[in-house]
Amino acid sequence: MVAVSANRLELLQIADAVAREKTIDRSIVIAAMEDAIAKAARSRYGQETDIHAEINPRTGELRLARHLLVVDEVDNFATEINLDGARRHNPAAQVGDIIADTLPPFDFGRIAAQSAKQVIVQKVREAERDRQYDEYKDRIGEIINGAVKRVEYGNVVVDLGRGEAILRRDELLPRETVKVGDRIRAYIYDVRREPRGPQIFLSRTHPQFMSKLFYQEVPEIYDGIVEIKAVARDPGSRAKIAVISRDSSVDPVGACVGMRGSRVQAVVNELQGEKIDIIPWNPDIATFIVNALAPAEVVKVVLDEDRERIEVVVPDAQLSLAIGRRGQNVRLASQLTGWDIDIMTEQEESERRQKEFAERTKMFAEALDLDEMMGQLLTSEGFTSVEEIAYVPLNELAMIEGFDEETAGELQARALKHLADVEEALDEERKALGVADDLKDVPGVTTAMLVAFGKSDIKSVEDLAGCATDDLVGWSERKDGETVRYPGALDGFEIDREGAEQLVMRARVTAGWLSEDDLVANDADEDAPAEDSPA
Repeated sequence: MVAVSANRLELLQIADAVAREKTIDRSIVIAAMEDAIAKAARSRYGQETDIHAEINPRTGELRLARHLLVVDEVDNFATEINLDGARRHNPAAQVGDIIADTLPPFDFGRIAAQSAKQVIVQKVREAERDRQYDEYKDRIGEIINGAVKRVEYGNVVVDLGRGEAILRRDELLPRETVKVGDRIRAYIYDVRREPRGPQIFLSRTHPQFMSKLFYQEVPEIYDGIVEIKAVARDPGSRAKIAVISRDSSVDPVGACVGMRGSRVQAVVNELQGEKIDIIPWNPDIATFIVNALAPAEVVKVVLDEDRERIEVVVPDAQLSLAIGRRGQNVRLASQLTGWDIDIMTEQEESERRQKEFAERTKMFAEALDLDEMMGQLLTSEGFTSVEEIAYVPLNELAMIEGFDEETAGELQARALKHLADVEEALDEERKALGVADDLKDVPGVTTAMLVAFGKSDIKSVEDLAGCATDDLVGWSERKDGETVRYPGALDGFEIDREGAEQLVMRARVTAGWLSEDDLVANDADEDAPAEDSPA
């Protein structure tokens, strides 16, 4: 009896020791022991036998039982029992019940004991992995401290105390060297389950690593008074961070810099001397981009909102400063704002304006059979196309210095003739491309559009009705920090996404896919105010 008690006590002591060492629940270890003992018992009683082991968590008492299914006629004596036999164990037994047949204790053989040990080790390892995954999966986005455990082919394995994490070579700062035993801070950017256990991935180059460092160093950011709106990094070299204050009395840039630069210097030291530009965020994208290009001065900006592109004009002497070494300044400003930035000098912009003026003058001279001086006069008055001259009120043309009503009338007549000639040429090209005549019936479609459709293989009303908005106006995607533009069939036409969508909807009405009522209902839905907005 003493021996039995010692064995019971030993089972519980082992379970407690393993649970403490692996920091997992004691019940998980006991369940693993039960599975191991059941497996060892099956090696003695037969693998088909449904054996269950149960360890009392308070006393350590082990109970072995074979589960048998109650049936009318037994086909397999290892797993089934007839009704008469079952009622000897339990008088109330019915067909379909499970009977637990208690088995006597037995001594494990060497092979069975080894097998049981493997089961316990495997179960405990799985429980340890689950514990580690559950602990760290909700900590993505945090900064964590650890010790360098080993370095393998440039990748650093970090001991977190209750687990290990990997800091890959490309996630370390350039020229950063670490040795075994060094303390290191890093950002948890991913936690994944993998066959060998949960993998915790760390980074010191991630933009959010710098954000979190400021979060730790600047109380105003921690308290939510100052918000970090965007971060762009060239790890180990330079970074830009955009901040805004929710309290007008708090200067967001000053709060991040700190007294004599103490706060920003703490972040710079952690990032191995990475230079940091702290920029005030602004809801006006033009102002924000001008701020982001600091320390360069900006003279003028021209926005292209559809393409998320901006042209920035800087003084000639500021060009190299605006672009930065190897394009670093403009690249970081682009990443920070999410816009593509084209930089040109005042001289380049002046040359471009002169070129545009000359091209427009030439266009008017050729289209309207004018001399160069007349073409320059129309261009300088702000006319940009023949259509404007053809359809502008006659008195506006006559008001141009040196013009009278007769001259204005002649100009309009020539402009209308030119447009008619262009229309005729476009219609011939449309026919040559095989674009159907009835596509002209779709409201809003011009002959020039028909030619563009033909070149994009949109040749019938049904083809246009089946288009998406992106097929007409194109779309943009961010790839590797750059915006890639994919053109649509109507690139170059002055049509926005809403206009393109209307064009497709009208084509669907013309094709008979929708009714006019559907189109009106769709317009009404779009015009209706949202529930949470004022009517």
